[in-house]
Amino acid sequence: MNILKIRSEMKKGKSLFDLPLRVTFYARVSTDKDEQRNSLENQVQYYRELIQSKPNWTFVEGYVDEGISGTSTKKRDSFNRMIADAKAGCFDFIITKEISRFSRSTLDSIKYTQELLEYNVGVFFQNDNINTLDSDSEFRLVVMAGVAQDEVRKLSERLKFGFRQAIHNGHVLGNDQLWGYDKKDCVLTVKEEEARVVRRIFELYANQQVGVRKISQILLKEGYTSRKGNSFNVRTIRNILCNPKYKGWYCANKSQTVDYRSKRRIFLDESEWILYPDPSIPAIVSEDLWNRANTLYKQRSKQMKEHVPAASFHNRYPYSGKLICEEHNCGFHRRLLKSGKEVWNCRCYRQRGKAGCSMPQLRSSELDEIMAEIFRQIIQNKDAMIDAVLQVIQTVTGKQDFSHELGKVEEELLALEAKKDRLLELNLDGAISIREFKLRNKGFKDRISELEQRKKDLWEEKENSRTADQQIKELRHFLEQELSFQNGINSALATTILDRVFVKRSSTKDKIVLHIHLKLGISYEAVLDRKKVSFCIIPF
Repeated sequence: MNILKIRSEMKKGKSLFDLPLRVTFYARVSTDKDEQRNSLENQVQYYRELIQSKPNWTFVEGYVDEGISGTSTKKRDSFNRMIADAKAGCFDFIITKEISRFSRSTLDSIKYTQELLEYNVGVFFQNDNINTLDSDSEFRLVVMAGVAQDEVRKLSERLKFGFRQAIHNGHVLGNDQLWGYDKKDCVLTVKEEEARVVRRIFELYANQQVGVRKISQILLKEGYTSRKGNSFNVRTIRNILCNPKYKGWYCANKSQTVDYRSKRRIFLDESEWILYPDPSIPAIVSEDLWNRANTLYKQRSKQMKEHVPAASFHNRYPYSGKLICEEHNCGFHRRLLKSGKEVWNCRCYRQRGKAGCSMPQLRSSELDEIMAEIFRQIIQNKDAMIDAVLQVIQTVTGKQDFSHELGKVEEELLALEAKKDRLLELNLDGAISIREFKLRNKGFKDRISELEQRKKDLWEEKENSRTADQQIKELRHFLEQELSFQNGINSALATTILDRVFVKRSSTKDKIVLHIHLKLGISYEAVLDRKKVSFCIIPF
């Protein structure tokens, strides 16, 4: 039924119960506890009986969300389905308990009730006694929804107050699965068998200056594993190193909720953290050891950031993400040796050493030689390719006949000067008025001014073209050098055509078999024999 017709009938004294409406309901509880489930069942039963008891109403199956917060509608499947069905014209009226069942956000409440009205669907918030079919409903809705939203804000503040009181009372909040500790009733006690691992991590990192990946390998060799029996994850080791609890300090305010409605959080700068020694947290390592480890960690992090900008992290090396271990179907990670040579190892090897993967180490220099040979095979006629490239560049930049263009401009300028002279003669003979003479003469002058500027521009372009010709010659020389591969292959050039390199299972330290796939749709098998210091490449 149309909203205007409903309101018209209500003005005549009819109630909602007298109107032939298709009526549904919406019910929601914000937790999945037993008492809330019972409440939800009661709501559903109540609304079914209420709607079905009205002779003029047609019951439409209701919409129920269980264990979902009312702060946002994003994850409420039944609610969103109800809005979609309203748009499709499946019912005329919705009954729900109160505004907070719809949403505790004022914006959401108003938005959805207005949207429903556009679909000719009214809503009755029973406890708040608001019927959106009434003319004054929107004003009352704003007031009531504002109250509901304020309840969320107050709840957020009460939670923050509760956290502060818990901290004041010596209760440790946060992770219940903190490595090295047992946590019961918000009190931490040292778990000695795990604490030994924590001390070993700090000792290796701060005193022996071992990297986190190597630490993971050493711990596995020494028989230390995660709670699931795996090698220690690199991220886990980093989190252990950076957690002040291990030196007996409390740490809070690492992040803050920006908006209590969206629950969006941002991480704060370390200078804004709340840090202090806490007697209720038993230390596993000394402050001195923890501080030295974190000073080193920050230095290494800074060096890494200075070495490569964050935005180019994933593409800073030509073979990154392109080398695949056939044994484990994972990528190879780059490592720089003390000699300065760049090598690549399977990720499993980086995590667990030889016990993780027996695949041989690859050297970037060897890969460069193989790629250079592949380029040589692809480029049978180097000079023809260079000519083709330069021709494309010249086509894009354009090759104008400046002499012809300048000649046309000069011709038009001479013609305009002749026309000006003829115009003056017509004026002197009285054939045209002074007003017409001035008007037409101005047009000639403006056109002459445009042509003079065009003439100047063409001369400048002609001079620039001479410079461009020199640049083309320099570019040809550069391409000839690059495509000769006398100094090895340019890494960026390799990246442009290389898709994937699979290191085959049959590979050994002395004999490596690679399947190389190019973006051109061509594939090669390369066999590298390190004893003979040679390789062969076969298309396949």
